[in-house]
Amino acid sequence: MEIALWTAQVALALLFALSGAVKSAMSRERLLKTGQTGVAAYPMPVVRFAAICELVAVLGLILPRLTGIAPVLTGWAAAGLAVVMAGAMAGHWRLAVTERRPAEYRNVAANVVILAVCVFVAVGRL
Repeated sequence: MEIALWTAQVALALLFALSGAVKSAMSRERLLKTGQTGVAAYPMPVVRFAAICELVAVLGLILPRLTGIAPVLTGWAAAGLAVVMAGAMAGHWRLAVTERRPAEYRNVAANVVILAVCVFVAVGRL
C-alpha cells in the first residue's frame, strides 16, 4: 500500500507541478491554444489562484512524508487538490453542456480519474 501511495503522490506532484506552472505563466489565449480549455469557464484571477494552490500542494504531497515533519499535511494536500479537480470538472462540464462542446466530456472523464487518485492519497494518508 505504501508503494501505491507514493506512486500516486509522485504522479500527482508531477501533474500538478506542470499544470500550476503553465497556468501561472501563460495568458488565457495561450492556455486555450495549448488545450487548457477549462480556464474558459473562470476569470483569470481564479485560474491564477488555482495555479498557486496547485504549486503549494505539490510541496505538500511530497515534503511532509519525505521529511517526517507533519506528515498529515500530505493527506490534506491531496484533499485540497481533490477540491481543485471538482472545480475543473465543473468548468469542463459547463463548457460541454452550455457551449455544446462534446470533446469536453473527455476532459471531465480525465478529471474524474485524477480526482479519484487525489481521494486515494487523501484517504490513505489521513
